[in-house]
Amino acid sequence: MESILLSINPEYVERIFAGSKKYEFRKRLANKTVGKILMYSTAPIMKVVGEVQIVETISGSPTALWEHSKKFAGISRDKYRKYFKDCKVAYAYQLGQVIRYDPPKELQEFNINMPPQSFIYLPVEQADDEDFTKVL
Repeated sequence: MESILLSINPEYVERIFAGSKKYEFRKRLANKTVGKILMYSTAPIMKVVGEVQIVETISGSPTALWEHSKKFAGISRDKYRKYFKDCKVAYAYQLGQVIRYDPPKELQEFNINMPPQSFIYLPVEQADDEDFTKVL
């Protein structure tokens, strides 16, 4: 399994840490099986602040995905709809256990110079977990 580094707005990073956001929505998923997300908190933080395990990946129509995830979406329905406007398929990583880095880490510690626009693969140890994918 792979790890990916995602750029996430600090507001949503804090909701992930607080447990009120258990889904990370994306217009497309990584092609490889991903077991962990490292969270790069965008400006003004601009550091890798933690990591979160991926429970499963979910895809479906934007409406179906919202109905499935709205209780722990961590985002307003309006912002969700704007993000997925004109998309036929919506994707989400369902988030599990979260670890906060203390202190946060610099991108250079991962041999990365620029934050990702979408994501960057980071190799990790092979895990024994199964690949969980759910289609709504």
